[in-house]
Amino acid sequence: MSLPEEVLQSYQRAGKIAAEVREKVRTLVFEGMPIIDLCERVETLIREGGGSPAFPCNVSINEVAAHYTSPPRDEMRVPRGSLVKVDIGVHVDGYIADTAVTVCFNPELENLVDCAEEALHKAIKILRPGLSVADFGSVIQRTIRDRGFKPISNLTGHQIGRYLVHTGKPLPNVSHFSVAKISLGEVYGVEPFITLTDAVGTVKDELQAYIFRLLRPKSLKNPYAKQLLDFVRKNFHTLPFTERWLKGVLPQDHYEDAFSELLASKSLMAYHILAEASRKPVAQAEHTVLIVKEGCLVLT
Repeated sequence: MSLPEEVLQSYQRAGKIAAEVREKVRTLVFEGMPIIDLCERVETLIREGGGSPAFPCNVSINEVAAHYTSPPRDEMRVPRGSLVKVDIGVHVDGYIADTAVTVCFNPELENLVDCAEEALHKAIKILRPGLSVADFGSVIQRTIRDRGFKPISNLTGHQIGRYLVHTGKPLPNVSHFSVAKISLGEVYGVEPFITLTDAVGTVKDELQAYIFRLLRPKSLKNPYAKQLLDFVRKNFHTLPFTERWLKGVLPQDHYEDAFSELLASKSLMAYHILAEASRKPVAQAEHTVLIVKEGCLVLT
C-alpha cells in the first residue's frame, strides 16, 4: 500500500523541518549550556519552520539513553566532556518525523558515535518490503559488534502512525525472534542505540519522569483537573508533552493538585528516564523512513 499524496506531503514536510533542526543542533550545543535553553530552542525552531513538536525535545546525556527533557525551571547544564543525544520530533497534521543526533565532547567516545551512524546507514541500506524483522535485528547487531561495541538490547526502532510516535512493529537492534515482515507504505523511526562492550547493554527506568502522554480520559472530581485534561486532549492528542507546555493553563495554586489527579487516575502516563543499567555512555542516531518498492525513502 502506498500513502495518499497529501499524507506523503505532510510526512515530507515534517521530515524536512526535522532534518533542518537536527543539523542546526550540531552547532547549537555547547558545554555548560543550560539544557532547558537547548530544549526550548529546538522546539521554537520546529514551530518557526512550520511544524509542531511531536514530543518534547529529548536531551539525554552520557548513560541516559532517552526520555530526558527539561522540567520547568530546570537548572541542569551540559557537562564538560559529555555525550549529548538530542532527539527531535516534528509533526504536520499528526504525521510524524523523528530524528536524533549525538554531539560528542569527549574525543575518546567519537568512535561510539561513528558506530551509531554506521549502524543507521546500514539499516537504511537493507530496509525493504518483505524484509524479516528478525533478519533486520541480526544485521544491525552484527554491524555494531564488528566495530567493537554493543547494541542496547531493549531499545528498538519503531513504526510510526498518525499522532502515534510508537505503534505497530518494533525494529530491534539485536537478533530477535519474530515472524513479522516490513511492508510497503509503513513509516519507521530507525534508531540504533550503542554502548561499550563492557556495559550491561540494557536500559532501566529511573525514578524521574518529565514527559507524559494522554492515556485514557477518566471521570475526574477536580474541575481544574478536568480543565487541564481537556487542554491536553485538544492540544496534544496522543502525542507526548512536557509540563513546560502547560504553563498558564491553570492558576498556579490549583495546578499541582490537578496534574497529580491526572496521573493518579491514569488519565496520563509518564515516560520515565531510561539509563544504561551499568551507567556506561550511550550514543544514538536516528532517521525516519518510508518503506517504498525499491527499499526505503529517508524523510529526515
